[in-house]
Amino acid sequence: MSNSVRGPLCFAVIACLLMIVGFGQSWSVALSIVNLCLISAIMALGLNMQWGYAGLFNVGVMGFAALGGMSAVLISSEPVAEAWKAGGLNLLWTAVALVIAIAALVFVQKKVPRGALRMIATAAVLLIGYGVIRIFFDPATDAIEEVDPAKTGFLGGLDLPIMLAWPIGGVVAAAAAWLIAKVALGLRSDYLAIATLGISEIVLAVLKNEDWLTRGVKNVVGLDRPVPYEVDLQSSAQFESFVAGLGMETLDASTIFVKLCYAALFIAVLAVVMVLAQKALNSPWGRMMRAIRDNEVAAEAMGKDVTRRHTEIFVIGAAVIGIAGAMLTTLDGQFTPSSYQPLRFTFLIWVMVIVGGSGNNWGSILGAFVIWFVWIEAEPAGLWLMETATSVLGEDSALREHLLMGAPYTRVCVMGLILLIVLRFSPRGLIPEPVKR
Repeated sequence: MSNSVRGPLCFAVIACLLMIVGFGQSWSVALSIVNLCLISAIMALGLNMQWGYAGLFNVGVMGFAALGGMSAVLISSEPVAEAWKAGGLNLLWTAVALVIAIAALVFVQKKVPRGALRMIATAAVLLIGYGVIRIFFDPATDAIEEVDPAKTGFLGGLDLPIMLAWPIGGVVAAAAAWLIAKVALGLRSDYLAIATLGISEIVLAVLKNEDWLTRGVKNVVGLDRPVPYEVDLQSSAQFESFVAGLGMETLDASTIFVKLCYAALFIAVLAVVMVLAQKALNSPWGRMMRAIRDNEVAAEAMGKDVTRRHTEIFVIGAAVIGIAGAMLTTLDGQFTPSSYQPLRFTFLIWVMVIVGGSGNNWGSILGAFVIWFVWIEAEPAGLWLMETATSVLGEDSALREHLLMGAPYTRVCVMGLILLIVLRFSPRGLIPEPVKR
């Protein structure tokens, strides 16, 4: 079956399944799945650019998504005036000391000849710079975190519209990816995977422990949102009369309307990213990236700067993941560093790309819808299956209780089964990358 037939057919099946959820459970649940599928699709597109275009084994998706989420906090939350007053000046001196230390390090690297003297000078700059920075940094963060820690305890943000955090999240993730690329892109693929995984864990550890930045594990809640609040819609006479004409209850209609607004925004972003990704893939630059992916040695022999091109695609893919991370925080309305788990933000995104078809942007979108739908619906389906299968047992049966308690883990088993089936019968994914000859 050709991609032109298989792709629309698969999307039609997903649409039918979402309709079944809407009629069988509720449209609120169906729209929640759609919104998370859209965000996951953007993340999968970012990873597909890195892996499908260039063959870069990035296992640090979680870190880039977390940086995007952090950007939503720094952009949209209100600044805490007391915290700035308590530690703002020392933070300014910390920044000055950091800039001076970096400048001194660059000077040493450029002016001091290679050898023992450069190593000694570099070590001295690092030690002195670190000591001076800590002199200002520690008192600043201690003072900031002591300012009403139950409610604030951090600097806050810029109090700007949260949608501005979406592109800023991409920029922050891209900057982090550029730094990582300078260090890790020269590594072999398996070592690159280990490096990106380790760096993502470092990013998450910083976000969890540096309370002055994003409140750490105390979380930031009540973030601004780009769509109306349900309570405002419910108190609107115009909205109430509108939904009454549709024969709907105001409470349910307000929830559905808000989720439709989010879906419209996410679809717009996904469409923009998809159009740009397709244009890049079909351009001479995209053909060059695929040539490097297929045979680095031959591409380098033809004069292509492989490291530079890898850096480009790594930064671009990370930027897309960062945008999606900021969107997810916007949808949740809160930033919770402890919720960033490798299973959700790395493994599942990889499964989406593999199942959908690496190297094919439409495949990544399809994979995101398939995998996230299964991930959400497998648990209630597993619970129903266990209840049906154990209905012949007594209510006090230990076996029945054990099987019902294990029902939530059905999703993990189903996910592994799907991955095995796809890799066995369609190793190139549901919508394989087209081979052009």
